[in-house]
Amino acid sequence: MAFLSPLGINTFPFTIQSQKNGSHLHLATTHQRKPSALKTLKIPIPRNHVLNLNTMIPLRALQTPEESSGISGVVSGLLDPIGASIPTWESAIVCNLLIFLVGFPILVSGLSASGIGAAFLLGVLTWRAFGASGFLLVAIYFIIGTAATKLKIAQKEAQGVAEQRRGRRGPGSVIGSSAAGCFCAFLSIYGIGGSQLSALWQLGFVASFCTKLSDTVSSEIGKAYGKTTYLVTTLKVVPKGTEGAVSFEGTVAGFIASVILASISCFLGKIHVAEVVICVIASQVANFGESLIGAALQEKEGFKWLNNDAVNVINISMGSALAILMQQLVLQI
Repeated sequence: MAFLSPLGINTFPFTIQSQKNGSHLHLATTHQRKPSALKTLKIPIPRNHVLNLNTMIPLRALQTPEESSGISGVVSGLLDPIGASIPTWESAIVCNLLIFLVGFPILVSGLSASGIGAAFLLGVLTWRAFGASGFLLVAIYFIIGTAATKLKIAQKEAQGVAEQRRGRRGPGSVIGSSAAGCFCAFLSIYGIGGSQLSALWQLGFVASFCTKLSDTVSSEIGKAYGKTTYLVTTLKVVPKGTEGAVSFEGTVAGFIASVILASISCFLGKIHVAEVVICVIASQVANFGESLIGAALQEKEGFKWLNNDAVNVINISMGSALAILMQQLVLQI
């Protein structure tokens, strides 16, 4: 079976050579402009990776020696990581550098300098584990969360409930908000559990960010528009910004945010329709649990270490774990 690629390369029947740690795809190719330039390519396929027959082969690998030595060869070499359909550390770093340079004005509005550094590491890890669509999901999370944080920021500052640095979050917040997602990304990258569990790690990744976005939006909308704030353990009316307090407006907004992000994840092919429901339910249960922890333990004697970043880690870990557990208990029956 032969096909013509957009690069003008005819590729002919291929073989796959299996090895202990992965496989190699062997392709016989010939260039249209130089029919005599027949060559065999040996392309590594990572362990547990599903081969996509539409995978684009880097242009430099298909060039003849004369072509690869010129300016076009240098340019294509620089662009190889961007065009790689199988995410690599190299492509993750290059793509994140380009995106962070272009999106710097947006990043600096929501993150401190050290926060941007932490976000870059998160972006590289996400791209390597889940590709461009996984990165896009985190970017959408960041944009929505930052927008919610900036709403009525002057009013929040006057009331003493605004985030520090006018809502520009630091590395602690970035790490606390992404710890569970990063853990799932590492499990996916190193093939823990094999192909059978790879979808679960992706679900856990999505659920963690649905949980955190719901938490952020509910908190920020509640501070900005909430009319009455209740302590979740006693239902007593308390001031805005009280740990463990919730408002009707904020709760509804947080629920909608989790639905939006989970639906986008489904559209991007990260989860199935049924798993959208699982992510939303898991996020709401985890956020209720976080409110209980905040009301009962946070800032109490003996729990001074339980700051917002630590509670965030617990929150998103609960959301991620609950989603995985629900998927196994409900969808596997």
